[in-house]
Amino acid sequence: MKGDLFSSEHMVQPAQAPGMTVENAKCIRYAVNGEMLARQGAMIAYRGNLAFERKGQGVGGMLKRAVTGEGLPLMTVRGQGEAWFAHEAQNCFVVDVEAGDEFTVNGRNVLCFDASLSYRIATVKGAGITGGGLFNSVFSGQGRLGLVCEGNPLVIPVSPQYPVYVDTDAVVGWTAALQTSLHRSQSIGSMLRGGSGEAVQLVLQGQGYVVVRPSEATPHKAQQH
Repeated sequence: MKGDLFSSEHMVQPAQAPGMTVENAKCIRYAVNGEMLARQGAMIAYRGNLAFERKGQGVGGMLKRAVTGEGLPLMTVRGQGEAWFAHEAQNCFVVDVEAGDEFTVNGRNVLCFDASLSYRIATVKGAGITGGGLFNSVFSGQGRLGLVCEGNPLVIPVSPQYPVYVDTDAVVGWTAALQTSLHRSQSIGSMLRGGSGEAVQLVLQGQGYVVVRPSEATPHKAQQH
């Protein structure tokens, strides 16, 4: 069989080591040797001796989705083999979480992660209750975290001199040392939302990084307008 489809650009090569790698811009490959976790429905292919098990639907078994508070069900993958994960052809990225560090991330952007990572559901400090509450998931420990993002994300440095204001629908995640609060602006809301109401931005202050996606609305929201 010949043709561009069967070129080295698209052909999967054997895994070089256990763990997570970016297969291409839209897909993460995980060479499983034991256990890992992923969002339910994200597995697009696998080979080897792998078992997939849904995690419980309690707080420990799902990640909260920012603003709406919806849960993101997880599954555990066990055994030995390779699995490929993707979500709606979104772009994929890998974050290395180091010992002693924490990374706060929106549940909708989580694709898969090492079992060595711990996560907890946290209300964003300073956010109070907005809509269904502003919930994010905080990852700690040591391991790799696979994320998805609509388009190419922006990584914006935050310094004490320059706090960053982010649309609550656009924020992907941020590093642990940053402090959060909410900023409301009727005038900006009138300009950006056609006068439909006040805009709410998440303010991040301190020293670190914030990750932002180049879209302020989820795809299903965009289709409704």
